[in-house]
Amino acid sequence: MTVLTEQLAPAAASDNGPGPDTGRLVMSCVDGPGIIARVTAFLHRRGANIVQSDQYSTGPTGGRFFLRTEFHLPGLRGELARLERGFAAEVAGRLGAQFRLRDASVPARVAIFVSRYDHCLLDLLWRARRRELPIETVLVTSNHPDLRADVAAFGVPFEHIPVTKETKPQAEQQQLALLRDTVDLVVLARYMQILSPGFLDQVGVPVINIHHSFLPAFAGAGPYERARERGVKLIGATAHYATEDLDEGPIIEQDVVRVSHRDSVAELRRRGADIERTVLARAVDWHCQDRVLVNGRTAIVF
Repeated sequence: MTVLTEQLAPAAASDNGPGPDTGRLVMSCVDGPGIIARVTAFLHRRGANIVQSDQYSTGPTGGRFFLRTEFHLPGLRGELARLERGFAAEVAGRLGAQFRLRDASVPARVAIFVSRYDHCLLDLLWRARRRELPIETVLVTSNHPDLRADVAAFGVPFEHIPVTKETKPQAEQQQLALLRDTVDLVVLARYMQILSPGFLDQVGVPVINIHHSFLPAFAGAGPYERARERGVKLIGATAHYATEDLDEGPIIEQDVVRVSHRDSVAELRRRGADIERTVLARAVDWHCQDRVLVNGRTAIVF
């Protein structure tokens, strides 16, 4: 039995988000009879009222069971640690389950990595300021200084850490030092550097990446030019968790838009940037609402 803990600093909930007495439980285990009954009985004994619940099984015999439940419990914040210990002993331990239990009103602490493209970065900062995302942006870091003034306008710290082939190990250690014990999620908002396996091993939190959905057909430089030459009819974007296998982590969200031979390369880029913004925002939102559970190479999204 493994407890997946999250220590989030208290902050204001989003305007449309859950209230301070709303808890959220996510768990996974080998499927079998009575799992939901055990969970609901535990919450009932503690005086909690379930307000939303989603579940999925990969197979009724030997499959993997996934559950996301929101519940209301007066005085939750003061009871959370005790509730977690009780769930571990009475439910998760007996099921061999992995679980996470937290105050749903507390936003996730997010660091954004970016290079020179600003569309995804500014969209996330704008949505966070409007409380359309359940996040607190604690840091933006970039391998270029270009976006410092844009980030400062949102009142978010900006760190310029140059990266070259020779200095990449040192740069990643600087980044890790900034992130350690301060963030719950890293978002690559068009960060045009490949994170090393060592960085991903040490960062200790999920990393979400966004890229165009031409891959693998038009990998490398100039994808929109080559896509237009081939007369593509669809362009899109993919948001996924970053892993050591480049651009092959579990997919959280994808979307597409139709294009035609009349669209210039500039128009393809504009429409591609637009869909990258929306796909990344949805992926971050769903992750921070604990709607994404990973099963091997697959992301289950409730």
